[in-house]
Amino acid sequence: MIKMAVKIIMLAVFFGIMVGVGFYCRAHTRDVAGFVLGGRSVGPWLTAFAYGTSYFSAVIFVGYAGQFGWKFGVASTWIGLGNAFLGSLLAWVVLGRRTRLMTQNLNSATMPEFFGKRYESKALKIISSIIIFIFLIPYTASLYNGLSRLFAMAFNVDYAVCVMVMAVLTGIYVIVGGYMATAINDFIQGIIMLVGIVAVICSVLSVNGGFIGSLTALSNVTDESVAMPGVFASFFGPDPAGLFAVVILTSLGTWGLPQMVQKFYAIKSEKAISKGTIISTLFAVVVAGGCYFLGGFGRLFLTGEEVAKEGFDAIIPAMIERLPEFLIGVVIILVLSASMSTLSSLVLASSSTLTIDLIKDNIIKNMSQKKQVSFMRVLVVLFIAISAVIAIVQYKSNVTFIAQLMGVSWGALAGAFLAPFLYGLYSKKATGAAALTSFILGTGIMTLNMLARSAFPAMLQSPINCGAFVMILGLVVVPIVSLFTKKPDKDAVEKMFSCYEQKVSVPAKEALGED
Repeated sequence: MIKMAVKIIMLAVFFGIMVGVGFYCRAHTRDVAGFVLGGRSVGPWLTAFAYGTSYFSAVIFVGYAGQFGWKFGVASTWIGLGNAFLGSLLAWVVLGRRTRLMTQNLNSATMPEFFGKRYESKALKIISSIIIFIFLIPYTASLYNGLSRLFAMAFNVDYAVCVMVMAVLTGIYVIVGGYMATAINDFIQGIIMLVGIVAVICSVLSVNGGFIGSLTALSNVTDESVAMPGVFASFFGPDPAGLFAVVILTSLGTWGLPQMVQKFYAIKSEKAISKGTIISTLFAVVVAGGCYFLGGFGRLFLTGEEVAKEGFDAIIPAMIERLPEFLIGVVIILVLSASMSTLSSLVLASSSTLTIDLIKDNIIKNMSQKKQVSFMRVLVVLFIAISAVIAIVQYKSNVTFIAQLMGVSWGALAGAFLAPFLYGLYSKKATGAAALTSFILGTGIMTLNMLARSAFPAMLQSPINCGAFVMILGLVVVPIVSLFTKKPDKDAVEKMFSCYEQKVSVPAKEALGED
């Protein structure tokens, strides 16, 4: 009874802080820029943690870590390191500064708005906003799934109750406090994730005699489908090619996700970018690297028969089931933190996109700032409600495979948007027709993969591999199509790119003077 009371108190304090931050940040939500971007005045720590916590959710901790840890063994740690150095470090270096400058120059607050102004196409703006809304719904629904087994194990609470509580509380602080509340809560949630993952890893490994003992035990695990002995404790695991595909999708894919890229829109200054790059990378090393490293030892806790029956989502809960009650409470809050932070980013990205890019000027003319913010708040409620209903229906139908649902939506969004966004920042020659081609290929191929998977080549029947393929395809197709389609207006493009050439004065410690 006392143990249960401790876990309930921990949850109550956590939820109270989240909601309290929302009300604290009400002053930042008076206009669109404040509600969506925090007034473009968010510092490095908040931005870095907002990026990291939006990146890693229950999908990563429960779904991906369990599935890929089982498939690749400790080699799955490479996925986490890929997330850190490709998905975080390189993303900040390649996208951070240019995104901030270009979006400010174009006065764009969302990715569709960027597409519309950069490629001078209202159609691209509308189409991309619809794509975001459609494919973010399954993405968002997948966030809840990882909580079901954990809450059932810790509290014996019905999954539907868990979903509704998480949805309502997340909705409250996003609606009341906007982006700034999301960013501050992301920071708090990020601290919990850092401490929690380290504590859980140490506790789980101690069950089998620490790191060396666990690694030795894992090297003795065999699988009929894998002939090589000790492969699950090896450097690259049983399937290096499959491992590479997962690294590409989960790392490079973030470059094309609207809720991730949007973090760069709001960053405050050059110093904030430099610091944010380091902080975000270190955060990803610990959290993502830690999650996948932990999942790599899943075969020590479940048999193949149990996984076949219960699914990959049962692996991580089985690993933490024997932890002390206090640590189980920490894990619950860790996963809640990861999921709520990602959920808040997704609903904010979706509601702002629909309002600014679809409803404003197309459905409702002359929308005031106040009316836009009101619409966004209503859409936050709608989006959360839809995703929660889908999550509950999906669970009741016994369809709980997180990674598959996540892979399809992630692959579609990143496949559609990565290339047009990247080339839009760097190439003056990229055309609207090329961007549209990428939209069609990314969403079309992933939709077909979901509906007629058996018709695809064996390598591409996995939504993970298919998602990686469409992203790389977009990077190849966009410059080729740009060569053969109508070029953008030269003067307009030069004006867009002029923001990169503006002269600024910096201290001598940052740049040497000329002789």
